[in-house]
Amino acid sequence: MNNQQLKKKNKPFLLIIFLCLTTFLTSKIFEEISMKDITIYGSELFSNEDIVSNSSLNFPTPLIFVKTKYVEQELKKNLTLKNVAVLRQVLPFGLKIIIKTKTPIAYGEKITNGKKIAGFIDEDGFFINQRSAKINSLKKLSSKVIGWREQYSKKLSKILKYQKNNEVEFIAINFSSNGFLTLQEKSLKKILLGFNPKIIETQLQIISDIKTQIKGKDKFEKIDTIDLTDPSNIKIKVFKP
Repeated sequence: MNNQQLKKKNKPFLLIIFLCLTTFLTSKIFEEISMKDITIYGSELFSNEDIVSNSSLNFPTPLIFVKTKYVEQELKKNLTLKNVAVLRQVLPFGLKIIIKTKTPIAYGEKITNGKKIAGFIDEDGFFINQRSAKINSLKKLSSKVIGWREQYSKKLSKILKYQKNNEVEFIAINFSSNGFLTLQEKSLKKILLGFNPKIIETQLQIISDIKTQIKGKDKFEKIDTIDLTDPSNIKIKVFKP
């Protein structure tokens, strides 16, 4: 028997296998899934119950009807995640959820519906819910952001990244109810920055320059407030006993 004859003989067999496999896969994607069919990868912070309670998933439901992109958006927002992927799987059957959490670099505090909510802030200036942060990531946090709002994220990110790469240590970053920004630097004490986000880089550089100029001197103890709301007219108020 030559190769051509062998191929003709095996063709019906391969076709049957293909049809059986197609039928199996089609039947599986219409099979209903439940909460136990969720598998989470990338984080041990969340349970299957957390996934369901923070999304529109409603079980039992056919696998094919799960709106993966919509569920991803819900989880990313409600669990304050850096990224999340929701994938339908036939083998093994169920939903595969891959989670990437944010890394906290400061404590955070925000007001929602009149209630104060404690959490953390990542390097991009976004809020992280308390339960969405790894405990071992919190040991070296020395800064606290008060009055966080999403509209301040870009400005906040610049401050936190500048602190990371320069010899300044902001103990507190405070946004008032009307958005006025005040910093508390470990050595320089209270620093007024104001409202203008366009001059934040200039203000941060001035803070670094002032700290460098008086480093090693006794002038730190005498400073009470530095007003940088107008970088062209710096005002330094000293403590008078």
